[in-house]
Formats: sequence, structure tokens, C-alpha cells
Amino acid sequence: MINRPRSLPAVLFVLLFIRDTSAGSLSLRDWIGEYCPQCTTNLEETSGAYILEQGEEALMARAWLTANARNTIDVQYFIWSTDNIGILAAESLLTAAERGVTVRVLVDDLLIDAEDETLVALVAHPNVQIRIYNPRHSVGVSPWRRVLNLATDFRAANQRMHDKTAIFDNLIGITGGRNMADEYFDFNREYTFRDRDVLLIGGVVDAMTTNFNEFWNSPYAKSVGALLERETEGYSEIKIKAHYAALHAYARDPANFAPEIRDAINSLQRSFAALASEIIWGDITFLSDRPGKNSGQAGLGGGGEITRELVRLLEGADESVTIQSPYLVMEDEWVDFFGRLAGRGVRIRIITNSLSSTDNMLAYSGYHKKRDRLLKAGIEIYEYMPHPAIQMELMGRRPESPEKAPVFAIHAKSMVVDGKYAYIGTFNLDPRSANLNTEVGVLIKNARLSRMLAMSIERDMHPDNSWRITDEFNPDHKSPWLKRTKLYFLELLPLTPVL
Repeated sequence: MINRPRSLPAVLFVLLFIRDTSAGSLSLRDWIGEYCPQCTTNLEETSGAYILEQGEEALMARAWLTANARNTIDVQYFIWSTDNIGILAAESLLTAAERGVTVRVLVDDLLIDAEDETLVALVAHPNVQIRIYNPRHSVGVSPWRRVLNLATDFRAANQRMHDKTAIFDNLIGITGGRNMADEYFDFNREYTFRDRDVLLIGGVVDAMTTNFNEFWNSPYAKSVGALLERETEGYSEIKIKAHYAALHAYARDPANFAPEIRDAINSLQRSFAALASEIIWGDITFLSDRPGKNSGQAGLGGGGEITRELVRLLEGADESVTIQSPYLVMEDEWVDFFGRLAGRGVRIRIITNSLSSTDNMLAYSGYHKKRDRLLKAGIEIYEYMPHPAIQMELMGRRPESPEKAPVFAIHAKSMVVDGKYAYIGTFNLDPRSANLNTEVGVLIKNARLSRMLAMSIERDMHPDNSWRITDEFNPDHKSPWLKRTKLYFLELLPLTPVL
């Protein structure tokens, strides 16, 4: 597992620097008191938010908080890869556990790719617990059992936990679109995401912890020890210690350091102090589904708590709705719903991926079939370019030149209504998020933050970054003929309810 290509020197240096300089540092609560005096007063009365637009910024926030948590770290992800980011994140959590922090990790089963021995070694530490959500595909599941699960209960096999949260000492939380893998933090050299998270502080974090505990204690969450009982019994203490040593050695290897980012890392504490001054305080509500999403009695339908909350938000729109979603798959009732909004004078703008930028051809096929109807419903549609002008700004120091830039695709899931309400979370505008996957996010009632988010989305809509879709123009022809041919055949499949 540890012998991965060393493609992330910057991240390795980040984690090493933070770990080595955090000894004897302030606790998160003390740090808040010293660097953000107004936060101490606001913590008990309201909630604060700071939008994390850049991948490197979002990664540094997680790394710094992991290194400085004193009591608990709870993390919940849909995808946790064993690429460089995934390995380094696991090592940083192990380091936190070794200094006495209680670490709980909840990961969905569908796309987890960690080897069994890695999971077994990590949970052998007394301060580390890992649970797998709805294990019907990967962990402890044979190929034959996976096929049987799909055949006997298709809905249950497709009910996934799409939540993405990280909570540190129950004081500071992060949620949004990013999973734990290279491409979500701008470190994949071939394909990376334009994503968005939000850092949260105050009472809203209590709601995040309550929701995490609900999932952690649900029947859907199975411990690694129970799923891999045989592997656990046969894994010796010598192997466990060797695995820990390999993880630490990988993260300490000086060959992976990147000198060009040393200045940024050296100013990290100062950067966090500046971040604290930019926190926007206001009415912030954590939205979440319950484990299982719904009763399942409606088959592949049924909706969920977060679906209903977002529908209520949209129904109340008077002037404008601005949405950013990587996937835009609407069943007929959704098309009619947005058509009614547009019919009463609400301006609706949605930006999504183009055929050239999408990472999910199946989802794109569901959108492509309805694109003309969406336009006729009165929706303004923008499709993201694979190499938008804004890419270099969002990716910071990488890549070295536009010619070496990876494909850049939208993964952010955000919404602004009437310039007053902002949503940032995990909900895609598709049937899977509406009916099958559990989702989370925050609804923020604050004009200033809503304007900031709207401006960010509007920048992505700029002609240098996106194509405006009309009856006369779409950019499909800019994609290779093979991709267009694949799209043609995918559109013939009746897959909309699971897209």
C-alpha cells in the first residue's frame, strides 16, 4: 500500500511541517480565544462560516485542524482513496491517535479501495475506530455476494452515504463537496475538480456531531473488526507496528518535499489567524438525511429530509436562483417545477459540466436527454470548459503552465436563492441525491456570504470559463467523436432513476 508514486511533495511537506511544529501548540479552543477574540463570544450564541474555494486551502485546513485537535476527530466520507492524499490523511489521523486523540472514521462501502490489512492495522490502535456504511460491495464482501446483493435488493445496494464531514474537538467542522482523494484537492495531474467546502464554527457544529453520531450508531454502520473478523484475528502485533512505521516513513520522506511552497507553509499559523477574521457569523442550519435516506417503500424514489428542505427553499424564491452542480439530471416533475418558478418571473441559472469536462458519462447522458426541455422551461444553462481561464487561479501554484493543466471539472454543489440564502453541501441535482444517497450541507441565511457565493459561481459562468447553452449553440462538437458516440448509446438506456 505504501509504495505509491511520489506525486504530491507539497502535501507531504504540509503534513510533516504541521505535525512537527504543533507540539506544545495551543488547543483549538485556546487558539480561538487568542486569534479570534470575537469567536469566543459568538461561539455560544451563533455560528460562523468561511468558504474554502481552493483545494490547497481546504487541504491545509484539514491538516492543521487534524494536527491541533486535542480530544476528538470524527470524519465521514463517500470516497477515501489509497492515492497520496488518502495515504497521508490516514497517516495524519494515526499520528493524532498516537498523541491521545479519539479518531472515528465512517466511510461508504461502494468506492473504498483500502486493502483489508490497512483497515485492520489502523483499527488495532486503541484510539482509532473505523466503520463502513452499508457494506454490500467491498469490505468483507466476496464478488459473488456483491452480485447477489444487487440481484436481491437493488435499492438497498444503491443506497449510499454521500455525506462528507470532518469535525475537530466538536468545535470546528468542514463539509462540502470534497472526498479524500488527489483530484478533490487539485493534486491529480490528469483530472481534477473545481470544488467547494465550508469551514464552520459555533452551534452548527453540535448539529454536525449529532448527525455523525446518528450515522455512527445506525444499523447501517458496521465495524471493520466485525466485517474482517478473520483477518483481524490473524494480524500480528509485529505486522501492525510495521504498517504504522511504513505510514510514518512515507510521510517523513524528505525526497517528497516541495521547496516552492515552503513560504506558504511557514505562514500557516498567520494564515489561520487571517482566516478567523474573515468568518461570517449568522443563521446557519446543518441539513442532513437520516441513515437509509427513506423507508424504501417507494422503490428508487421516496425523497429525503434534505431534498424536502431544498425544495422548500426553492419554492420560496422571489427573484433569482443560482445553482452549481456537477450533474444535472432532472426527471419530468423537476423540469416542471423549475418551469413554474421561471414562469412566475424567477431567474434561474444553472452551471454544470460539459461533455468535454464531465467525469461521469452516465450522469451526463441523463442531462443531455433533457437539455432542450430545460431550456424551454426557461432555465439559463452554462456548461464548464475543460480548461477554463479561472483554473490557474483556483489551482494556485499548479500546474506549471496551461499546457500541462489537467482537465478541470465542476464538483461543487452550491445554491444561492434571492441573494439571501446560500447552500453548500453534497447534494447533486439528480435523482440519486434526491432519493437514494444520504446527503448533508449547510443553509446560510446571510446576504454577505450569499453574495460572495453568487459571485464565485457567476465567475465560473463567465464566457472565459463556460459555454452558454442556447437553442442555436452547444459545445458537444468540441468533444472527441468517440465520446459523442458513447453518449449516443448511453442515452438509449433507461437509467435516469439511478443517475
